Amino acid sequence: MKDLKYLAAFTIPLSAYIGINLAGYWSFITPVYAFIFIPVLELLLPIDESNFEGEVKVNRQKKKLFDWLLYLNIPLVFGILIYTLITLSRNTFETFELAGIIFSLGIVLGTNGINVAHELGHRQVGYERFLGKLLLLPSLYMHFFIEHNYGHHLHAATKEDPATARYNQSVYSFWVTSVFRQYANAWVIQRNLLKSEAKGFFSLQNDMLWFSLLQLGYLVLIYFFFGFEVLVFAIAAALVGFLLLETVNYIEHYGLIRKKLPSGRYERVSEIHSWNSNHVMGRIILYELTRHSDHHYKSSKKYQVLNCYDISPQMPFGYPTSMVISLVPPLWFSIMNPRIPEEMKKAAA
Repeated sequence: MKDLKYLAAFTIPLSAYIGINLAGYWSFITPVYAFIFIPVLELLLPIDESNFEGEVKVNRQKKKLFDWLLYLNIPLVFGILIYTLITLSRNTFETFELAGIIFSLGIVLGTNGINVAHELGHRQVGYERFLGKLLLLPSLYMHFFIEHNYGHHLHAATKEDPATARYNQSVYSFWVTSVFRQYANAWVIQRNLLKSEAKGFFSLQNDMLWFSLLQLGYLVLIYFFFGFEVLVFAIAAALVGFLLLETVNYIEHYGLIRKKLPSGRYERVSEIHSWNSNHVMGRIILYELTRHSDHHYKSSKKYQVLNCYDISPQMPFGYPTSMVISLVPPLWFSIMNPRIPEEMKKAAA
């Protein structure tokens, strides 16, 4: 029964459904639940630093239940998306209700969409990678698959990585630099991949071209079936979704820098180059993304067997709480800057 704890991740789309259905002030139930209720729970519940070892770990790695818990997010995300678009097209809402609905849908696209897409995107099985790409579609962030797998995991915790926040960089500055640099990087990576295989721009292997066409087609379909206003709402929800991802990116590596070796290359990524959190609610809701140090140490590891390490830098709060704190830069700097190793601060200068 303990394995079913990850069902709690489905409370995000459930809360969004309730908010969209009841409207009024209920339309804000998802942001309140995600960024007030969950952080309070994280403060009250004990931290769990336990790891799975030996045969138990091997069995968990093979257990299909953990995969199906991910797959279930596909009908949930697209179900909530379609239900929201239909509801917006058939009803009139106050401005504040629209704001609540957009934030609610955007949070679903970011947590149950992009976050699950991230996990599936690291899998070696073709259909799982396909499902990961599909979950990125409503957030208009399909290029994340290319940049994250072929760029971020190579350059994490270096100045070359747009998804690594620099020391004393605010989250708002990071949103701009990360969003635009990641998109540009994804095209460069795609061009190099095609070049290595002697393929041209219009090759079937040009994922970035396919991503662009699919996302354009997605927006055209929304306009055709639901109209211009609903299209604007869908784009706004996508914006919330990918900025939620970028806020997670911000806290995952903030201020952590790898050493540059005499050869000019960087030291290998290790457990000290990502912020780790063992706060249970964040771990469950985000499918263990908060054990980010181990994820970067071995990206092929499935979420249910990720470990925590004593040498990993530990966040004082869980990821949901830290995301809220990051929105107040002076508070974020005062909490996190003293925790960054001095040698990394010097390297960032």
